[in-house]
Amino acid sequence: MMQKAGVDFWIANTITDLIQGDVKEHLPMEAIPLDGDVLGMGTTTSIDNGELSFLLNQSGNTTIWKCEAADAAIRALRPGDGSAHFPYVCFTGDASSLRVLLDPAELGEVLDKPLQAVVANAIELLKSQGRIEAAPIYGFRLELEWQCLVITVASKLCMGQQRRNSAVARSESSDGTAASSIYDLLQHYRLAPEDPAIASDPVRYLGNSLDWDCCGFFDTNPSSGRVTVPNPDAHLHLHGCSSDLRYGGHLHHEHPGSRLKAIKRFAIYPLQQLHRLSSDLAIEELQFTASVISFTVVNRGAMDVSDVGVAIVVDDCYSSHQYLRLPWLAAAASEQFELTLCLANGPHRLEVIADPEGEIIEQANQQCNNRAHLDLLL
Repeated sequence: MMQKAGVDFWIANTITDLIQGDVKEHLPMEAIPLDGDVLGMGTTTSIDNGELSFLLNQSGNTTIWKCEAADAAIRALRPGDGSAHFPYVCFTGDASSLRVLLDPAELGEVLDKPLQAVVANAIELLKSQGRIEAAPIYGFRLELEWQCLVITVASKLCMGQQRRNSAVARSESSDGTAASSIYDLLQHYRLAPEDPAIASDPVRYLGNSLDWDCCGFFDTNPSSGRVTVPNPDAHLHLHGCSSDLRYGGHLHHEHPGSRLKAIKRFAIYPLQQLHRLSSDLAIEELQFTASVISFTVVNRGAMDVSDVGVAIVVDDCYSSHQYLRLPWLAAAASEQFELTLCLANGPHRLEVIADPEGEIIEQANQQCNNRAHLDLLL
């Protein structure tokens, strides 16, 4: 088998990060290349909830569709339209060079079979035939026909502040609990030939739009929570829109109310080059002159951050520290501050800390620059 050119796959935060409630990091839409066949999925902000579906358009490029939580309606996103910052998103470059098409007839009968099992069997078939290489994550574009389908749309992104709580205490609520219950917390919708008209049914009936255009990922290590919930059995995560462009969301293919009818198109993309995008806050240019402390808060990471706290501590006295808060700091941006401090003569230690509560997700090796100190003798 001929080695194909690599394609980068970027993950801005992870599903695990989203479940744990850390949604102060955002990737702007402008950072996502949409020329060519770009695979991806994501969520919008906690204020304007919804799912993101990356679908090919007629020009051969990619359009991001936002699926609304209120009614599962969809609209195409455009840069600058006010909802183009995403707390979770993953995306490739143009992956057309990796695309391998599988004739749906090779899958055999798929009626009523679990979609994840069908996809897993297809991966093994293509690997055994030498048509694809083994990869940590496989991307997919699928055209599916359903007998009935349940979808979910994000309506509560913060599933609990587990990261901060679990750092200091144990509780009955755990990462595993959050992962298993996440879909129970989201708005559910049903697509079927007709309304079952069951008054007690918590799943809202939408209509009979049963042909779906989908994009998603199969993670060989789902427990990592990179692109699926951190559950060892949750390999396949799929977003999409109905072919009539009426509805969209997360395809709850494992729900007992979802029954597959046929696969009309099956395209697979082995993804080898995985990268994480994150924030990286730093305190720089710390000085004290003529009773004025000055410093610069810099975002050296790839993601915008919101609601960032900054603490100014004198002589290790945290109970009387001063506190600033930045509503927004874009990637590669900085903001300079000056504060008057009345200090008595003698030795002093000044320390400035960005994100003292640890609310911003940063790689461990990038956290040391969150603080800076200055020793003085006045």
